[in-house]
Amino acid sequence: MLACKKNDVSLQPVPKSSKEMVAKIAVSGDVAVPVSWYQLELKLIKESAGFTPPVAARAIAYTGITLHEAVLGGMYNGASLGGQLNGLGRLPAPERWKRYNWAIAANSAMAQIIKNLFPNASVENMNLITQLENDNLLAHSDSCSPDVITRSVNFGRTIAGAIYQWSTTDGGKDGYLNNFPTDYIPPVGPGFWIPTPPQFQRAMLPYWGSNRPLLKPRASDTTYLLPPAFSTDTNSVFYKAAYFVYQKGKTLTPEEKLIAQYWADGGGTFTPPGHLIAIAAQLAGDQQLSLGAAASLLAQVGIGLNDAGILCWKYKYRFNLIRPVSVIRASIDSSWMPLIGTPPFPSYTSGHATFTGAAGNILAAKFGNSFAFTDNQKVADGFSPRTFSSFTQMINEAAVSRVYGGIHYDFDSDAGKVTGNNIAQRVLSLHY
Repeated sequence: MLACKKNDVSLQPVPKSSKEMVAKIAVSGDVAVPVSWYQLELKLIKESAGFTPPVAARAIAYTGITLHEAVLGGMYNGASLGGQLNGLGRLPAPERWKRYNWAIAANSAMAQIIKNLFPNASVENMNLITQLENDNLLAHSDSCSPDVITRSVNFGRTIAGAIYQWSTTDGGKDGYLNNFPTDYIPPVGPGFWIPTPPQFQRAMLPYWGSNRPLLKPRASDTTYLLPPAFSTDTNSVFYKAAYFVYQKGKTLTPEEKLIAQYWADGGGTFTPPGHLIAIAAQLAGDQQLSLGAAASLLAQVGIGLNDAGILCWKYKYRFNLIRPVSVIRASIDSSWMPLIGTPPFPSYTSGHATFTGAAGNILAAKFGNSFAFTDNQKVADGFSPRTFSSFTQMINEAAVSRVYGGIHYDFDSDAGKVTGNNIAQRVLSLHY
């Protein structure tokens, strides 16, 4: 089952309709195909209503799994995720002794799954999906016979169809339509979450923690890290944590403000999971990974992000912990406001810490924790590229950014890093 072209062929010039979207991709070879699709998916996350962080993480995960299974036949000793992931059975296999172009299979698979995962994308963005699929197909079809092209396209679409059908049963398919369910009534009492200023929105995705995770459940999944007990006693652990957020907000250095704003990734952006898959895709291109190696890495990061979102939201609505702004304004300083907006859901644990803990530790396993890299993903938003000496530094900075921003206690971030790392280790224990 061989590809019909070498792996060193660059993407060809593309029509203006998709040139803007792929202009950022300075990547050659077959890895340019998945990188181009993640670039477009990040645009869809920004511009499609309802793709809040857990919803975005879900889409990213199923995209990566689809990519991995579409190119599995081109990997040496690759293992299917069918049978390894929760509820995913045996998947269609390529025909034995037939030729395939795996870049073409990846292209058609990713086009199909992204269309399915973003049904509310604008007409313009749906047209971009079609255009990018055509552009990539044209770029990778030279020296391929028509039957190889057709076989590869059809196989990619078959894989995407099977993955999508499985995805529809996880409880999150329509999450983008109902981020703020009106039937949810939050608990009332001291220390429980209440809507936060200035918008005082309803609770976001209160049922998301009940979704089916991608990793198979374990008995220990019902064991939780406990937050400090709520207390307004000035000597209590909880009060001291809230007071630390208050004092830090009043004494932020320029660098700390920058860190808070750099990692904010709030509404209208590619979200924290989007930021992390963007870094992963950037590194896959920068390091010129093979198509199979890139597919495995991007699937791992996606699985980690999805399950980080589910576990974090399970924590949030199990403990329903009040946000710092509510505590500080009630007990310390009635006029205090955080540097960045408080999102509309409970505090414990930190989503940023959980997402980054999962993705960062997966990336560290691939490249080495001491691997230095530069994140270029926020340049378009007006930030300078940000360089890290290790993935641990990235994890810690993203986690503490929410304390600097005034929206999390430090114990939110500490617990999120632990649970994110635990997810990463489980993801890495699978066979790819």
